[in-house]
Amino acid sequence: MTDQTIPLDKTALRALARDRRHAFVSTLDPLAHRLAFKMVPSPLARRMEDARIVALYVGLEGEAPAQRLAAQLQAMGKVLALPRVLDRLGSMDFLIWQPDAPLLPGLFRTSHPDPGDGPVTPDVIVAPLVAFDRGMNRLGQGGGYYDRAFARYPEALRVGIAWSAQELDMVPADPWDLPLHAILTEVELIEGPEL
Repeated sequence: MTDQTIPLDKTALRALARDRRHAFVSTLDPLAHRLAFKMVPSPLARRMEDARIVALYVGLEGEAPAQRLAAQLQAMGKVLALPRVLDRLGSMDFLIWQPDAPLLPGLFRTSHPDPGDGPVTPDVIVAPLVAFDRGMNRLGQGGGYYDRAFARYPEALRVGIAWSAQELDMVPADPWDLPLHAILTEVELIEGPEL
């Protein structure tokens, strides 16, 4: 199927993109899967140079596993955080995370770190996505959690992580959708304009 036959309705696009992701991940060589997303490419590392807190996520249901970047980010001196879903209205915050610490169960089958000293302000937000395009548009799960986080932290570097099979020719963007600054796939880094 070519992208010309893909509907512009976001709900239909999500279903199609999830099917593509599932098909891609299910046929991926196990070694290639284990090696994917273990390194922060140099251009992205340079863009993160002045960042102190980097918010990652723990991949679910075939999502690109952002948590694999943790070791390199810690070696770069970054403090890590994970999102905590607060309610069903699209609100979340970010909590400090140590990769070896246990996670607590959260809403919608999510998990999050112990609240500790409370929420932190991320300098970089690494976001999951269902689909993306070269215009740096991101199609999320549909709850608006990351859209609200991007708006709440407008100075944060916005990085999407996805499998290459999740790319579409065009992802519809609403006026409130903020584009990503970079998208990392298992085969390339796609960069948007500098901050």
